[in-house]
Amino acid sequence: MIPLHSHPSGRHFLQIPGPTNVPDRVLRAIDNVTIDHRGPEFGMLGKAVLAGMKKVFQTQGHVVIYPSSGTGAWEAALVNTLSPGDLVLMAETGHFATLWKKMAVKLGLEVEFLEGDWRHGADAAQIQSRLAADAQHRIKAVCVVHNETATGVTSDIAAVRKAIDRSGHPALLMVDTISSLGSIDYRHDEWGVDVTVAGSQKGLMLPPGLSFNAVSDKALAAADTAQLRRSYWDWKEMIAINPKGYFPYTPATNLLYGLHEALEMLFAEGLDNVFARHKRHGEATRAAVRAWGLEVLCKKPEEYSPALTAVLMPEGHSADAFRKIVLTHFNMSLGQGLSKLSDKVFRIGHLGDFNDLTLCGTLAGVEMGLERAGVPHSKGGVQAAMDHLAQTSAPIAAKEAKAA
Repeated sequence: MIPLHSHPSGRHFLQIPGPTNVPDRVLRAIDNVTIDHRGPEFGMLGKAVLAGMKKVFQTQGHVVIYPSSGTGAWEAALVNTLSPGDLVLMAETGHFATLWKKMAVKLGLEVEFLEGDWRHGADAAQIQSRLAADAQHRIKAVCVVHNETATGVTSDIAAVRKAIDRSGHPALLMVDTISSLGSIDYRHDEWGVDVTVAGSQKGLMLPPGLSFNAVSDKALAAADTAQLRRSYWDWKEMIAINPKGYFPYTPATNLLYGLHEALEMLFAEGLDNVFARHKRHGEATRAAVRAWGLEVLCKKPEEYSPALTAVLMPEGHSADAFRKIVLTHFNMSLGQGLSKLSDKVFRIGHLGDFNDLTLCGTLAGVEMGLERAGVPHSKGGVQAAMDHLAQTSAPIAAKEAKAA
């Protein structure tokens, strides 16, 4: 028998950078009865979520929804637009950029990986220089991760687009927004992105299981001649039936219920407010890290992620041992360091269904964990975060009094 005391009281703090906490409203929506995915009620649901996702991507083009993790959407982006042996330029910004690169190689693509130190975003000038040198236009696509979940570093996608344009190169631009969509301002059309990849389990506040491609007309044209094999991931079969709200194979019906509810929540708050909230919580988290005397992994302030913060452990101290103490004593999960950052960093997720009190509770757990683990630090990180929150947002009561 499991001892009765093995279940801790209170809710578990899931403060990894995804999957994120799923709001009760979304869970209740997912709990709806499963309906006929060929019937008229489902058609209305399908139309609604496809239209809603266009608003989140900020695109007038097509959005494709897959029953898969974000990894599936990575593959869909590549196989719909490229042919065996095509050269792809990718920016090494962290663990997930590296995984996307490995996938491309497995699919039979040639990949040129622009080396990075995992503490900076994609270098637009370096991309421009490489494309300018490609006089024969061998490079068919440029792939960049918008928000590197392993490092807490963002890349300036608008700058990458301008770099491609200045080089006069016809390469497609593909962007991974798996941990940024619905958390950080992202503009598929305005920034001239050809394929945007996303997943359900982070800013969209859903469990894992849905992934997305937003697709430009240029990318659709490339699909006409692309020779990589595809069946399940084929855009054209999806796009042919999506206008009626349906899918060419069985969709994740109940997750789409949840997506509909999550979109309602995002739009009720207002996307600009959602982005501002995430930015403010990222600033407060970094204020706490500085007060503790610890170091944020991301080097450039303009590249700080509003969705998560990766924190370097002091020399000689184990990030994994610290995370284990936090989980054991405070029932809170923090993100681990991945691949070459293993045991060197811990990651604080501050995205999705998240507010000031959630942040303060999270940072209190971190500060108590640092003390219990014997990690050298200064006290006062939580207070520094609270001071920032107080200075950047007037109390609701004061706003109401002013309005009255």
